[in-house]
Amino acid sequence: MAHIRSRKHSKPVHLLALLAASVPAAGMAQPTATLPTVTVKEAPEVPYKADKSANEKIVAPLLDTPKTIQIIKKETLEEQGAVSLVEALRNTPGITMQMGENGNTSAGDTFQLRGQSIQQSIFQDGIRDLGAVSRDTFNLEQVEIVKGAAGAESGRGAATGAINLISKQAHLGDENNASVTLGTGSRKRATVDLNKQLSETSAFRVNAMAQDSGVDGRDFVENKGGGLGLSYVTGLGTPTRIHLFSQHLRQKNTPDGGIPSLGYPGYFRTAVTGTTPVSQAQANAMNAATKANRENFYGAATDREKIDSDMFTAKVEHDLGQGTTIRNITRLGKNHMDRTLTGIGAVTATVATNPATWTAARSRQNVDQENKIFANQTSVNTEFATGSVQHTLAAGVEVLHEKLTNFGRASVTVPGAVAGANLYNPNPYEPMNTFGARTGAETSGTTNTIGLYAFDNAKLNDRWSINGGLRADVYKVTTDTIAATGRTVLSDSSSLVSWSIGAVYKPAENGSVYASYANAKTPPANDGIISTSATSLSNPIFDPQTTSIIELGTKWELLDKRLNLNAAVFRSVNENQISYELGSTVPQQIGEKQATGIEISAVGQITRLWQVTAAIAHTDVKQKNQRSNAGVSTSFASWDPSFTATLWTSYQLDKLTLGVGARHVSKQKRNGINDSTALAATNMPEIPSYSVVDAMVAYQVSDKISLRLNVYNLFDKEHIVSMNNNGNRIALGLPRSAAVTANFKF
Repeated sequence: MAHIRSRKHSKPVHLLALLAASVPAAGMAQPTATLPTVTVKEAPEVPYKADKSANEKIVAPLLDTPKTIQIIKKETLEEQGAVSLVEALRNTPGITMQMGENGNTSAGDTFQLRGQSIQQSIFQDGIRDLGAVSRDTFNLEQVEIVKGAAGAESGRGAATGAINLISKQAHLGDENNASVTLGTGSRKRATVDLNKQLSETSAFRVNAMAQDSGVDGRDFVENKGGGLGLSYVTGLGTPTRIHLFSQHLRQKNTPDGGIPSLGYPGYFRTAVTGTTPVSQAQANAMNAATKANRENFYGAATDREKIDSDMFTAKVEHDLGQGTTIRNITRLGKNHMDRTLTGIGAVTATVATNPATWTAARSRQNVDQENKIFANQTSVNTEFATGSVQHTLAAGVEVLHEKLTNFGRASVTVPGAVAGANLYNPNPYEPMNTFGARTGAETSGTTNTIGLYAFDNAKLNDRWSINGGLRADVYKVTTDTIAATGRTVLSDSSSLVSWSIGAVYKPAENGSVYASYANAKTPPANDGIISTSATSLSNPIFDPQTTSIIELGTKWELLDKRLNLNAAVFRSVNENQISYELGSTVPQQIGEKQATGIEISAVGQITRLWQVTAAIAHTDVKQKNQRSNAGVSTSFASWDPSFTATLWTSYQLDKLTLGVGARHVSKQKRNGINDSTALAATNMPEIPSYSVVDAMVAYQVSDKISLRLNVYNLFDKEHIVSMNNNGNRIALGLPRSAAVTANFKF
């Protein structure tokens, strides 16, 4: 067994812990005075708008936090009928979906924001959430998106932001809800949310979901499964509270490998020579070809995606008094995915004059992956004063053990296996090669981390405050590969320091203007899998990528604090990307990715009966000093639309509620090549821009029953939502579709 260690050495990290105490001065007893009667009016409740993050590290109200944070609450998700995280994130601009490399299709939730992937920056209740799983909203209270480098809040890898999912928790009072949804595409879904108060200080809550649904506009593709969320809390209303909660998800889906891009606007094919030649006649015929039926399924009837996900959490909170709370949270999580998927590739015009003979290449892929996590956080939140400065402080220590294991499976050759699918009439029942039992080969990556963090919001006076955070991580990554040729162990250990600082000026009680600077670091082998490739950023010979962001913004609470209005301009730089000097074949970390932009949002209620969630973002992502070893340079990033916008608004008319939503995504180029050898001369060069409109009508039948109709893609706009990296395979957005939901309270 070979042991290979990185030549880098761990650097000791010393984090200065600040301890402060405040003892109120005892006052002299005063005579009792008779005061005039004062009437206190509570601020109007705004169910769609959040004033503070559920993350204890965000120590100031959103109005006084110097960064862009969007919170999508459950009320908005329910109105939209959003049942997945993908659907929930349609409420925030700038996030796009990813399909994967060439024949591969990414599993689970895969997103990109401002030129960087945020797939590994998804958290649940402030703890890193691992695993290739399509997350459901049935057990979510809200979704929080922090935009910009978030290393101080989230640790390694949060280069352009982080997504934090907040679980539903038990509360005092009895409240029971259930819903049943039926829709086009054979959509069938049911949920139940039961909260029972057990005593004056304890409660139990159950959230459950079951679904068996097809996908509109797609044959064979299915999403089946169920989920269970359990929450028990004791000590509610007392200084000490104990939360025990878990979440369990089972999915048994038929995954979607997409459809060919041939025939869609922008598709282009040239004549080529070589091992797979394309004649000019074939190229001409392909460029004039009609698109395949969007419902065509190019996979196999035996394709599958089985996901088992379990998470157990215990949280203990204790109030020490005078604004000080200590807490400890422990989590165990395990996620396993077993997926066999058939991806499609290049189209071959077998006989140029006879499209009925054309075929699309197919490749079968298997992913047998297990993710495990153990996390423990101990933290304190406190308030104190140093002279005239008022502090709100959060500090803590986090211990993480993460392990990812990929298991090898035997490739099984099936007699009569067919390599390609008929382009216009694919047969999912044709014999295809498949995968058998595990071979014993596996690659596992383990990451152990100890992190220390502190955040302070220092209020200097009624106008000015300083908000800062610091996090230091010491980590060790070990990759263990077992193969037929032997066993190899690779390891690397190092440290990271991330921080943020911002100044906030309040020209009025309901408004703020701020400037901030923050950074984040993404180390080699961020997923735990070390590479020995000289060109891979997972090779520990390279330094971490560093992302820094400067942001200027303003936030306002308007209309009697019913509406939040935010605007920000930003510039972020991601450094240490691999590139090459002209004429050199030696990789160097001289590449950069720069993102500049502006984002404006409005969330809340214009009137008590009219709510709105709206945002627009303009982002320009460019590459700098980015060149391949062949000397081809790039100037802009892939899959980054320059303009995105989203809107959801609803109005209540007595028992009737009307809603409408729209979202726009500008074109997304699939590569950034800008030389004369420019765009690859085959397949789709970009995802065209698109706009989609949704609508909703709800009716309150009684105090206990309501009905809701959601219509998606109201004008039946055909649009591409994702594409693979060589442009021969696409995924289409839903056609016009509808769902009816009955909600019950009991």
